[in-house]
Amino acid sequence: MKLFILILLFLGTVLLFYRAYKNTHRVALNRVNLSNVDSNQLQGSHLNVLQISDMHLENISVSPEHLYNKLAGEKIDIIALTGDFLDKKRSIPKLIPYLKVFNRLNPCYGIYAVFGNHDYRLKQKDFEVLRTTLEQYGCKTLQNENDSIVVEGKLIHIIGIDDLHSKRSNLQTSYSGLKEGYRLVLTHDPNIVLNMKGWHFDYLLSGHFHGGQIHWPKPYHLIKLGRTMMKMNMIKGLHYFEDKPFYISEGLGQTSINIRVGSRPEITIHQLSLNKICEEGIQTAV
Repeated sequence: MKLFILILLFLGTVLLFYRAYKNTHRVALNRVNLSNVDSNQLQGSHLNVLQISDMHLENISVSPEHLYNKLAGEKIDIIALTGDFLDKKRSIPKLIPYLKVFNRLNPCYGIYAVFGNHDYRLKQKDFEVLRTTLEQYGCKTLQNENDSIVVEGKLIHIIGIDDLHSKRSNLQTSYSGLKEGYRLVLTHDPNIVLNMKGWHFDYLLSGHFHGGQIHWPKPYHLIKLGRTMMKMNMIKGLHYFEDKPFYISEGLGQTSINIRVGSRPEITIHQLSLNKICEEGIQTAV
């Protein structure tokens, strides 16, 4: 009888892990339309921003082909890559087929990338290989830097704040030289939002939490990544802090073990209202 019970427990555990592994293949394409979420925004033409976060190429189940088929036909203006591409030097070549897919999607205003805490585990010379690889495939990398584009006559600043978790964030440098215009922030660790009371942004994209990854009975993955935000129930999706909207992606890959419980890999298309950009482009805050 005891042997039978042990066999059942073993089979149950195997089944649980199999289902958790299969969850890593079930990528969700989510859409966030701020003009629908926020009634103060006006309807009109949109800037479509595709966000890909936390690829973790050592533990990813979504192939480049699957990713392309999921997104083919979508109108994409900007691709935002919000960090944690990989942990190890040997994974850098694995990134290239994904970068080719991003280029095939033909974003009108380019590809922007920031780095996460896992990327900074690389030795400096290997990190430079990662950054060079991104740039060779058309990515503009931002480490406490900003860039500007003009869309339908409207100035949009893309602000790349370096990773807070590894203590590389510098808000002063990130915002240096900004003029009036819409401010889209790309960063890896969403905890930076709690430090930005005096720094204006119109929208912020982040990742880092994986939606908990093993989100049962509570978001296990967040224990060491963001206790404060976990207590505020800011784990994934769209949130507001001091009336400023920000998004936490569940990410595309996994860390430690290639399973997900109570979470799914995510790619997100954010639709930013150009009418909103026109209305609120002029800001006086830092």
